[in-house]
Amino acid sequence: MASDALERKFGILTLDAISPRGLLRFPPERYQVGDTIAQPDAILLRSHDLHNMSIPSSLLAVARAGAGVNNIPIAKLDELGVAVFNTPGANANAVKELVIAAMLVAARNLCAAWKYAAALSDDEGTIVRRVEQEKKRFSGFELANKTLGVVGLGAVGVKVANAAAELGMEVIGYDPAITVERAWQLSSRVRQAGGLEEVLRAPDFLSLHVPLLESTRQLMDAKRIALLKQGSVLLNFSRPEVVDAKAVSTALQANRLHAYVSDFPLPELQGQPKAITFPHLGASTVEAEENCAIMAAEQLRDYLENGNVRQSVNFPDIRLERSGVSRLAVINRNVPDRLGRISHYLGQAGVNILHLVNESKGNLACTLVDVDAPIDTTVVDTIAAIEGVLRVRVL
Repeated sequence: MASDALERKFGILTLDAISPRGLLRFPPERYQVGDTIAQPDAILLRSHDLHNMSIPSSLLAVARAGAGVNNIPIAKLDELGVAVFNTPGANANAVKELVIAAMLVAARNLCAAWKYAAALSDDEGTIVRRVEQEKKRFSGFELANKTLGVVGLGAVGVKVANAAAELGMEVIGYDPAITVERAWQLSSRVRQAGGLEEVLRAPDFLSLHVPLLESTRQLMDAKRIALLKQGSVLLNFSRPEVVDAKAVSTALQANRLHAYVSDFPLPELQGQPKAITFPHLGASTVEAEENCAIMAAEQLRDYLENGNVRQSVNFPDIRLERSGVSRLAVINRNVPDRLGRISHYLGQAGVNILHLVNESKGNLACTLVDVDAPIDTTVVDTIAAIEGVLRVRVL
C-alpha cells in the first residue's frame, strides 16, 4: 500500500543509458534521477532484465523506452499494483526504414556484392575488367510490382506496409487484432488478408512485425515456411523466437528462400551466406532513442503526478483533468464492489466527490477521484485495507 504527500520529490532509477533529452523532462525540483536511487518510485530502462531483480516496495511504475517488454516481469508487477509502460510507435519510423533497407539489400544482393568489391586488390584497369565480367553474379530485382506480405499491423507494420505501397509494391497485410487506430492509419492500397495462410502464399517478401507471445513463438516453423513462394525473402524485425532458425537454415540451403534478413544474429544461421543479420539495429537511431525516452518520461510524469495512465501494458488507459482540492488514485484487483466501497468511505469522511473515473483491464482496475477537501490519512488507510486494493495514493 502507498500514499503520496503533495509536492514530494520522486525518485527515478535508470538502469540503462537513457537519452538526455528524455531525462530533461524530469524537472529537478520534483525529481531525483540516476542509477543509484535506493527506493525509487519508478524505473526507466531499455534492455535491462528485471526478472531476477528484487522489486523495492516503493516502486509505483516501470517504463521501457522501447516497445517490447519481455525483460519485465509483468505478472509479478501486476500482483504489486505496479504500472508497466512501453513506447510503441516512438521507434516505428526507425524500424520501418531499416526494413525497407533490408528489402533492398536482399533484392540487389548488396552484401555479397560489397564483400566481392571490398576484396578486389588489382590495379584499376584489371578491377574495371573484372567488375564488368563478373557483376552479373550479383544481378538482382526491383521492388516495384513485387508483393510484400506484412504479418502484424501495429505501429511498425502499418508504416512498413504504407511505405512499401509508396514504392510501387503490392502489399497484403494480416493482423486479426488490428486496432481501430491502426486501421485508420493503413493505406487504402494495402489489401488485408482473411487469414495467415493467405498472406503466406502470396508474397515475394514476407515481413514479420508481431510481439513475442506463446501464440507467436516459432510462428514461422517448417510447415509455414513451406507455404512461402519459391525464392521469396523472409524478414524478421520482431523477435528472434518468432521463427524456427533451423527451419530457416534448411530452407536457405535448399534454395527455398532467396534470403532471410533479420535484426537478430543466431548461431544456427552463422556462416549461411543467404542469411543477412544485423546486431539489433532497429531502434538504434538518435531520433528513435530520443523519441522513446521522451515518451517514457512523459508517461511516468503523468502517472506519478496525476495518476493518469497512457500506453500501459498492464493497466487500463485512464485520464482525468485535475479539479478540486485533492485527488485519490486507487489500484485494485478487478473484483466487484471495490468502487462502491471507495465511494462509501469517502462519503463517511464527509468528502464530496467532484469527478470520478474508473477503468479496468484484465485483472486490474484503476480509479481516479477528485474531491473538494483534503483527504485524511485515516481515510487513505481505510481504503488501503479494503481486500483487493493494491495501491492508494493522494496526489
